[in-house]
Amino acid sequence: MTGLGYTLPAVAAVAVVVALELAVFHTGLFRRLAYWLSMLIVVGFQIPVDGWLTKLSSPIVIYQEKQTSGLRFPFDIPVEDFLFGFALVTAVLLLWERQRERR
Repeated sequence: MTGLGYTLPAVAAVAVVVALELAVFHTGLFRRLAYWLSMLIVVGFQIPVDGWLTKLSSPIVIYQEKQTSGLRFPFDIPVEDFLFGFALVTAVLLLWERQRERR
């Protein structure tokens, strides 16, 4: 397993989003309880849906194992899915906050 096809981009996406907040946007999003509560809600819905889609016993979405880290938790969910989910939701919220601040 190299993880270059899925793991590396997932980690890079998180790094880019965090760097944008800390170095460019400075919205303070990571210091807000509302942000972390919304991330809990996202993960709360992501686990059952993603778990159903990626379960190894009958997958709907199939990953090439050599392209991932091989870590799956919980319900056979590749951990990279959580990284991408974090990056995508956080990027949207950062852009939303940035746009709101400009007004």
